[in-house]
Amino acid sequence: CHHSRVSIPSNEVPVTPRILLAESSLPLRRVMREALTAFRQCEVDDAPGGERAFEMALRRPYDLFLFALELPDLPGDQMDRLLTQAYPLAHPGRHTSPPVIFLTAKTDTERAQQLKSHARVLGVLPMPPKIDQLLALTQRLLPARADAAPTPFPPNVP
Repeated sequence: CHHSRVSIPSNEVPVTPRILLAESSLPLRRVMREALTAFRQCEVDDAPGGERAFEMALRRPYDLFLFALELPDLPGDQMDRLLTQAYPLAHPGRHTSPPVIFLTAKTDTERAQQLKSHARVLGVLPMPPKIDQLLALTQRLLPARADAAPTPFPPNVP
């Protein structure tokens, strides 16, 4: 959906939060984008690899990163470390890069636990993602859509 460029004072129209999703699987990117845009007020940009996501993060500001740990060219945690240095330089006025949620394989449990201790890490989401977990992790940052249907999953459904 395209926003018209009408000059309305910024205190009247909230800016839609923007998410950058880096995950090599196109079907998983689609499912996550659809779930987020259906239930949260947000826009989602996605990339199949770390290098592309890194370039996108330097080009436009984001409110949240969703990075798979396993990407074909640059691991998600390594990309996030690089972005903590580069992001504030690319976006004057931003003192740090956005919060991040890491998408992990079942084999990444020890690495995922270590990542959770970092201040900017909102959480770790095992893949394939459970939509209720994704929505729970993003609820503090992303407002619910006013027109969203109730979440179709009871809590704790696998």
